[in-house]
Amino acid sequence: MRVAFLGATRGMGRSLARLLAERGDELLLWGRDLQDLERSAADLATRAGRAEPFPVLALDLSAPDHFSETVAATIARLGGLDLVVITAAAFGTQEDLEEDPERARRLLEVNFANTVYLCELVRPQLLESRGTLCVFSSVAGDRGRKPVGLYGASKAGLSHYLESLDHRYHSAGLTVVCVKPGFVRTAMTEGLPEPPFSGEPETVARDVLRAIERGKPMLYTPSIWGWVMLVIRHLPRFVMRRVGF
Repeated sequence: MRVAFLGATRGMGRSLARLLAERGDELLLWGRDLQDLERSAADLATRAGRAEPFPVLALDLSAPDHFSETVAATIARLGGLDLVVITAAAFGTQEDLEEDPERARRLLEVNFANTVYLCELVRPQLLESRGTLCVFSSVAGDRGRKPVGLYGASKAGLSHYLESLDHRYHSAGLTVVCVKPGFVRTAMTEGLPEPPFSGEPETVARDVLRAIERGKPMLYTPSIWGWVMLVIRHLPRFVMRRVGF
């Protein structure tokens, strides 16, 4: 498949990009740090047995004014799109975001408004190719909770959008995969209290690849988080006010 990938340089995204490269997909990497992208592109090419690195293009999720030209250049370079993967996002603890409203504003823009805008730009091409849009949201968006109020709000909006997109365009051939990871051991979560059922990026990547191949519209990964969030979504409000998770 012809794949545009945002977030392939670290964590879950890097593990997923490696699986796609190893199975023979044609990748083009998006990101804001071109040197980092080029290192990742060379590593992925080696794993795929390619003589040349995969192509890269600059795309900063906080700079939406440049999205259109990057998407157009991507389509021209690959000759179309069969799969777009977006794993990149901004993160901050609730305490840090409450103390810095400007940082909170940027996070909300990046994780919701800008991500949705990017999805809208690639949607026509994916509809034309009957392709797949795979976007990482989070279990944090499933329920309003004390430790992730602002981050969770950005992911709740994103999950809502992706579900609506699936309802609207599934019959036209667009496959939407909304990935909701639980706590995964990555650089983003380093230093945070680790809950039970923590996952590894490699495990998540394998789960996501299966979801892409099967056209699964929503994926909780590790899978236990689907059951955990089912319980949390049904807890009464008075309980949620008292607990700290």
